[in-house]
Amino acid sequence: MKEIGKMKKIAILGAGPGGYVAAIRAAHLGAAVTLIEKNAVGGTCLNVGCIPTKVLLHSAELLDSLRSEAKRIGVLADNPRLDWNALMKRKATTVSRLVTGTKELVKRNGIEYMEGAGVLKSPRSIQVRDRLAGDRVIEADAVVIATGSEPDIPDVPGFDLEGVVSSDEALSFEKPPASLVISGGGVIGMEFAAAFASFGTRVTVVVTSPEILRSMDPESAVVLRKALEKKGVTFHRGYSIESVARGGEGLEIVIESAESGTRSETNGERVNKKIVAEKLLVAKGRRPYTRDAGLEALGVKTERGRVLADNRMETNVEGVYAIGDCVNSYMLAHVASREGEVAVENILGHSATMDYGAIPGCVYTSPELASVGMTEQEAEKKGHKIRVGRFPLTTNGKSMITGDNGGMMKVIADQETKKILGVHMVGGPATEMISEATLALRFGATPEDLAETIHAHPTVYESLAEAAANVFGRAIHGGQ
Repeated sequence: MKEIGKMKKIAILGAGPGGYVAAIRAAHLGAAVTLIEKNAVGGTCLNVGCIPTKVLLHSAELLDSLRSEAKRIGVLADNPRLDWNALMKRKATTVSRLVTGTKELVKRNGIEYMEGAGVLKSPRSIQVRDRLAGDRVIEADAVVIATGSEPDIPDVPGFDLEGVVSSDEALSFEKPPASLVISGGGVIGMEFAAAFASFGTRVTVVVTSPEILRSMDPESAVVLRKALEKKGVTFHRGYSIESVARGGEGLEIVIESAESGTRSETNGERVNKKIVAEKLLVAKGRRPYTRDAGLEALGVKTERGRVLADNRMETNVEGVYAIGDCVNSYMLAHVASREGEVAVENILGHSATMDYGAIPGCVYTSPELASVGMTEQEAEKKGHKIRVGRFPLTTNGKSMITGDNGGMMKVIADQETKKILGVHMVGGPATEMISEATLALRFGATPEDLAETIHAHPTVYESLAEAAANVFGRAIHGGQ
């Protein structure tokens, strides 16, 4: 397996952002590749995740801008309104074009693509029930498991009722519901909350934790929650859904103050509330999809459904690799893609390891949120003595022009080594700007490195340099 240059056969089970990228990288390195997918190429991200949700959010943001900003900046756009059918058509067209383009990439790189369910029969073979060619066994020198994830629907009474949906179904409503309860305060829940609030839906979010987006910077999460509250979103923090029933006016959803909640509004007592809504979106997260792949029979180790792999992406069974949502808790398309590259590079004799130290996380709401590295709390818990530089967008020229000036930039650094530990952004093109911070973190940059890098003016990017400078009190235009 270590001989570079010898033709290897690789079979990849799953054609999401991990699988198809792994296939293309392997083809670049001279391997003969078979890519197997039972649904649609592009996986969750392209078909029912990253791409279609961003189509909805883009329309929502434009609608909000026309309603609230247009007149103020000298643009007359009377009575802007949503054409739901046109939006659904644009979503379908965008997804279709990307699926077609990805298939063309696969074909152009000489990769054999099979549409059908695959089951590992041995560490070197996958049985495929191809929809066109029937059953066939694919023999390979190594296999890569890239089976992805699926919505995690908790076992709650009433979650099987009509009107209770996952994020998959919420992307294809016949029309925006009059009212929507969202169970879950993570990235998926917040993006849907932002979009449907803009579309005129009365949105209520039920989250068990004291604050939304508990995996991200708490200060940033508060900024987003308050922005969503201004849009009319109601939050029940510290509550969990106990049951759902069908009533005369829709779904009757009973929520109860959760153990993890603050309970400040209930004087510490557990209380029940009832919410009536047309739809309930269960957005508690996703779980690895590994069933029916034949892993148990091969002895591939899993933990609560998640495949265990080392930093070379190899499992405990030699020649069997695993990548993407079925492996790690990040469940991000860009992580899966890099894992795919690492896996096939190792299969083909190159030395590669997966580095999880600088992974950007993004929330495509308005304002946008993005982060990389540690939060203040995580850094202190790991024993770092930290210094924090902040810079509010209220004084950034570009942000004042666009009206998106309610956020901030935050840089966290180690007081002794002077290296950047984490960067957190709210507002502006945060999901684009985070790449600069990710590069800085990956190469061990200091706040001075960022601050002394010339940033174009006027841009929101300047605020990142100001926040970095302010770690040691050097911000030119102020800061916190």
